[in-house]
This record gives sequence, structure tokens and C-alpha cells, in this order.
Amino acid sequence: MNIGTASDRAGLPAKTIRYYEDIGLLAPQRLDNGYRDYSTADVHRLRFLQRSRSLGFSVEECRQLLSLYGDSGRESAEVKAIAETKLAEIERKIVELKGLHGVLSHLVANCHGDGRPECPILDELAGETH
Repeated sequence: MNIGTASDRAGLPAKTIRYYEDIGLLAPQRLDNGYRDYSTADVHRLRFLQRSRSLGFSVEECRQLLSLYGDSGRESAEVKAIAETKLAEIERKIVELKGLHGVLSHLVANCHGDGRPECPILDELAGETH
């Protein structure tokens, strides 16, 4: 199938599919005329990548997961370790975002937002907190 059909079936833009090919995550067959020919297995791989990326896995983590997926001798412990590392990273980000939310909420609540020039938000950004 051509890239347009593969794109429709995988739910990914053609540009993303070409990128995955450029970085070696996908290797579709090439026809004699040089056009890419995507198989059902390629579309399955693209869907795998799309779901992995939507869960926050990096390109390199996706590369590892694809490798494990294709390895019938894999140990699920390896897959779980990758997922646990990602989960810990997400939990750290949540804590960080909650902290940012608290600071920004405080600044917004303390800014009059009127015609006065005083602004605690700008003071904080400039390091001029009082």
C-alpha cells in the first residue's frame, strides 16, 4: 500500500511515517520505481508507535519496546522496567507541574489585573519579589 493508505490506516501523518523511516523505526519495502510499499505489518508497527508515543515514551524507548515486541525470547521484566521508569518520570513531572501550578496560582491571585503598573507576576519573573 502507498503512504497515504498507510497513513489513513495507522492514523498518523505521512510526514511522521517518513520520519520514523528516516530514524530507522520502520523499513518499508521499495518498489522498482522507488516508491515505498507498506505492508499490514508496517501499519501494525506504526500503530504500536503511535500508542507508545501517546503514552509518553520517547523515540528511543519506542525503539526498545519495538525490539522487545519483535523478540519472542524477551522477558516481560524488561518491558515492565521500561514502563516503570516512564511511570516514575511521569510522577516526577506531575509533582513539578503541581508546584508550578501553586506558584502561578498565587501570582495570578495577587495581581490586581487593573490599570495599575504594579504586577507581582512581572516582579517574580524579574526576581524582584518583596
